Amino acid sequence: MATMNPIQFIQQVRAEVAKVVWPTRREVLLTTVMVFIMAALTAVFFALVDLGIRGGLQLILGAFG
Repeated sequence: MATMNPIQFIQQVRAEVAKVVWPTRREVLLTTVMVFIMAALTAVFFALVDLGIRGGLQLILGAFG
């Protein structure tokens, strides 16, 4: 690996950071809201699956217990 002048390194880093396309405030807000919505839907789904499994196990164990 070749050694690099620290000044050249900093210049290259600044050039790469300048190429980054930063999201707008609206994009950040929309994606944040979507993450919260998806997390809530996932939580509801797993809560329903948990209730279904619990009910099924109670029926099975009640029949044999």
